[in-house]
Amino acid sequence: MTIRLYDTSARQIRDFVPLTPGCVSIYLCGATVQAAPHIGHIRSGLNFDILRRWFAYRGYDVTFVRNVTDIDDKIITKSADQGRPWWAIGYENERAFNEGYTALGCLPPTYEPRATGHITEMVEMMRTLIERGHAYEADGNVYFDVRSFPGYLELSNQELDNLQQPSSGGETGKRDPRDFALWKAAKPGEPTWETPWGPGRPGWHLECSAMAHKYLGSAFDIHGGGLDLIFPHHENEIAQAKAYGDEFARYWLHNAWVTMSGEKMSKSLGNSVLVSEMVKRWRPIVLRYYLGTPHYRSMIEYSEESLREAESAFARIEGFVQRVVELAGGVVEPSAEVPPAFAEAMDDDLGVPQALAVVHTTVRQGNSALAADDKEAAVARLAEVRAMLGVLGLDPLDEQWAAANDGGEDLHGVVDTLVRMVLDQREAARARKDWTTADAIRDQLGQSGLIIEDSPQGPRWSIGPR
Repeated sequence: MTIRLYDTSARQIRDFVPLTPGCVSIYLCGATVQAAPHIGHIRSGLNFDILRRWFAYRGYDVTFVRNVTDIDDKIITKSADQGRPWWAIGYENERAFNEGYTALGCLPPTYEPRATGHITEMVEMMRTLIERGHAYEADGNVYFDVRSFPGYLELSNQELDNLQQPSSGGETGKRDPRDFALWKAAKPGEPTWETPWGPGRPGWHLECSAMAHKYLGSAFDIHGGGLDLIFPHHENEIAQAKAYGDEFARYWLHNAWVTMSGEKMSKSLGNSVLVSEMVKRWRPIVLRYYLGTPHYRSMIEYSEESLREAESAFARIEGFVQRVVELAGGVVEPSAEVPPAFAEAMDDDLGVPQALAVVHTTVRQGNSALAADDKEAAVARLAEVRAMLGVLGLDPLDEQWAAANDGGEDLHGVVDTLVRMVLDQREAARARKDWTTADAIRDQLGQSGLIIEDSPQGPRWSIGPR
């Protein structure tokens, strides 16, 4: 068994060989908590949650670090505009992100450090970089000298001389316009921390290098994030960390975006879809299916139609699960191993679409077993389906999703009683061969959003996709 992953730095799929046998260390660039999350933000967390689950299934001991950027230019600007403390804005949105991750079934990280909790580590890193000639102080700022690091831009495959010079953003004293800030000098009204070079606050890039070093050491297995972070953020992380003396990440994984009308979903474009609003309109497990089942390196073009298709596809899986549980008269435990075709797909650069095809094939086989009254085969297929869905975080019988449905049990019982009364009327019409009335009842129930299925055990109902 070998897991293979697309490494952005190598521009090819590579066999994964861990630094420590049986262990895997992952650092994921998490939220910049300047606003509540949209589904594009949560997709990254979902993709790496599935990666983490697959490593765990394969027997690895996983250490998963996802940071929180709780201080940056946008948070400071919002603080001034709203007349609220910067930390209040950050904490409010940090909670919103965590609620979004939890709602969509992401496992909590092993560690979730905040940038502002690691100023000491940043100061230590800057001191060493200055001593080694890779950074310099100017007007209370500390900048990284990009020309001092020969490997700069290798991740993004750019040439330094062709690099567009970034906006200064009020930064003064740079030797080269392309040098980037490790530390920003204090400005009136901004939060500051004391350093040997004067008061100020961290630059965006420094924090991740410092936190990765603290929690994962000088070398770790995988660094992840969205495609938009390759440059400048990840490029600058590599320069800082390696100039400091770390080996840093050995594999770089990047997930694609959720787009609307071909553009990356972002707050600045006004095309974001907030998670807090989406979970009011769609069941969270359906949103997880929608965001988590395309390949992590494929763009997702958001549309209501594609979400409805995802809802319908997942309803077919859920319907099979429910029917077999009813037939078995109790819980069917997941099988100890997933089918070989599923494992092969997941080992191949986290091929979730191909793995999901195995899930649907197994569901169809299980439905055929149900139609043939083959209880043993149906239960066996459900055990396989549960094992596969568990890896994807989509098992409807899992404690989290089952708990989410508990609140509706009383209402479900009432609805079931009412629907059964109508179905009894339909059965009576069928018994007297009044097909017109029977079909009319079925159509009316369908218009109400219910799906009626005739089985050897009698008619059964379920809530259909909208």
